[in-house]
Amino acid sequence: MRHPRAVVTGGSGFLGSHLCEALLAEGISVVCLDNLLTGTSRNIAHLAGRRDFRFLKRDLTEPVHVPGEVGYVFHLASAASPADYLRFPIQTLEVGSQGTRNALELAEEKGARFVLASTSEVYGDPLVHPQPESYWGNVNPVGPRSVYDEAKRFGEALTSAFRHSRGLPAAIVRIFNTYGPRMRPDDGRAIPTFLRQALTGEDLTITGDGSQTRSICHVDDTVRGILALALSGHPGPVNIGSPYEISMAGLARLIIDLTGSPSQLRFIDRPVDDPRVRRPDTALAEKALGWRPRVTVEEGLRGTIEWFGREPLIARPA
Repeated sequence: MRHPRAVVTGGSGFLGSHLCEALLAEGISVVCLDNLLTGTSRNIAHLAGRRDFRFLKRDLTEPVHVPGEVGYVFHLASAASPADYLRFPIQTLEVGSQGTRNALELAEEKGARFVLASTSEVYGDPLVHPQPESYWGNVNPVGPRSVYDEAKRFGEALTSAFRHSRGLPAAIVRIFNTYGPRMRPDDGRAIPTFLRQALTGEDLTITGDGSQTRSICHVDDTVRGILALALSGHPGPVNIGSPYEISMAGLARLIIDLTGSPSQLRFIDRPVDDPRVRRPDTALAEKALGWRPRVTVEEGLRGTIEWFGREPLIARPA
């Protein structure tokens, strides 16, 4: 293990806060960097009093300095939901480009292992199913989703350039749809939207005819995969996601069943460039990292429903 101290950019976000917790549980102290554009200090409030955790409000598009030794830099900073990156398109492109460079240069300065949190969105609306890491994708470079898709694709290219030209020990993880506690009820993604609607008795809004699919992975499993890649010597890219594929209409009906909600389904227009299918080929993660998801969908959704039921924002529909 490298020096047991890690920097997590975007550490106050949904996924970042869970990664901070997991690192601390492994005995790795954490410096969390976040500008709180889409993250929230509520996600890390329970860590604030720890001596092995430090929060610094920083904009990654500006040069960043962290005093002391660092063994790992996890670059998660970015808007992640379509609602957020369509609201902040320029900021999303900037943190994916200049922000990634600044995080890479921090890792280079410290001699740290760098892990880029990339995304299944680099595959776009895939023509190959399931998606292996060797697939180059089908992305519309000028569509509304391109600000996120292309920012992540550029981040992958920049990370690869630092690894090949400067010898930086860098890795890329491609994260598929992840869910769990601390998702914002109003962030626009399917699971938090469906849960908020079901728990408040609203109709669940399905885009298109609901036949489009996603593969949903519990955040605990996603974080385990990220750590497994960081602690290995593998450069990636490596898909981390669940092979459990479900249609959006099927997911909505499952959430209605699990919540016991009286809600009905309501179909609305499907967004431009919304992927028709999404499922990772996880053979590489299983072979190279010994990783596969453990949390069943029902178990994960029940725990998420329990958390959402305590969330005060549920009482204030978006």
